[in-house]
Amino acid sequence: MSAPEQRTSTDKTITQTPIPTRWVGPIRVSGNAVEGEHAVPLATYESPLWPSVGRGARISRMVEGGIVATVVDERMTRSVVVRASSAAAAHLATGRILARQAELEQIVAGQSRFAKLVEVHPEIVGDLLFLRFAFTTGDASGHNMVTQAADTLLPAILAWEPELSYVSISGNFCSDKKATAVNGIRGRGRHTIAEIVLPGMVVERFLKSSTERIVDLNTAKNLVGSTIAGALRSANAHYANMLLGFYVATGQDAANIVEGSQGITFAEARGDDLYFSCSLPHLIVGTVGNGKGNDLPVVEDALVRLGCREDREPGANARRLAGLCAATVLCGELSLLAAQTNPGELMAAHVAMERSGNRPEGASA
Repeated sequence: MSAPEQRTSTDKTITQTPIPTRWVGPIRVSGNAVEGEHAVPLATYESPLWPSVGRGARISRMVEGGIVATVVDERMTRSVVVRASSAAAAHLATGRILARQAELEQIVAGQSRFAKLVEVHPEIVGDLLFLRFAFTTGDASGHNMVTQAADTLLPAILAWEPELSYVSISGNFCSDKKATAVNGIRGRGRHTIAEIVLPGMVVERFLKSSTERIVDLNTAKNLVGSTIAGALRSANAHYANMLLGFYVATGQDAANIVEGSQGITFAEARGDDLYFSCSLPHLIVGTVGNGKGNDLPVVEDALVRLGCREDREPGANARRLAGLCAATVLCGELSLLAAQTNPGELMAAHVAMERSGNRPEGASA
């Protein structure tokens, strides 16, 4: 009998890895990108995430306007790196390149319908010159779009400045799928803030906590705890959980939760009421491009159900998706922090849910 057939490293067979997915909500959300009540899909092996986000969604429906999600900026970046003969030469070249930004914008417009150059930010290290290009990219997350644009810009720059030489199309100053400070400072993705004001009665009755206890916990855990841990522009409990579930269910590049999960949770007392917000400076999401469309029906169905396949101006569907994503993050973050104000509640909930079939309140299979 011959040995079983072995697949080689060149096997191009594509298989599917099943990830349990449930729709949670609806979440009541308002703001400059999305309005109304919307259920959201979460793909995860961590089944307690569904009821946790579901509790936050239920809370959102108890407040007029629900969670207010505001998209404050959008851009995708790519940084090229070139070499000069010296730092002095790099500095002089930088001034000449920045003076020609209008020409750079025209080059990008000539090769793409949707990419628009909005910023060129230089950094010089020794004789290395990093140029961080920022673009708007319509409804695409824009990874490939900005690389193609940078590929077009770089030959023009090298032709203008022949003393410069090519090093790389990507110099890590972008910065893609890495936890860095530059993304929060200069922007990458769709900068979105979700916020809600909850009456004290709602906090006590439905979150089994109090405004004071949630504010104190957020300070001790998210702000102080993250600081002593050396967190990089990040102070939150578990943004990555909601982001991964949302990204996978809607066809995003899941590796972008590395920078996406860098964000800050803020809580303060307004009398007896609780103000609670989640600031996400770099949500890397899109409604068109790789990972989306008819080649993946489940993703297409999710985007249709979320209202992100409508005929809108370029970028509006992606901003809608970012608003829904940020609202989802707030639901899970609020629910977890409330649970952690009560000794033993978090673990008891996990044990109970994992033994009971895991069907979350307010969710549909």
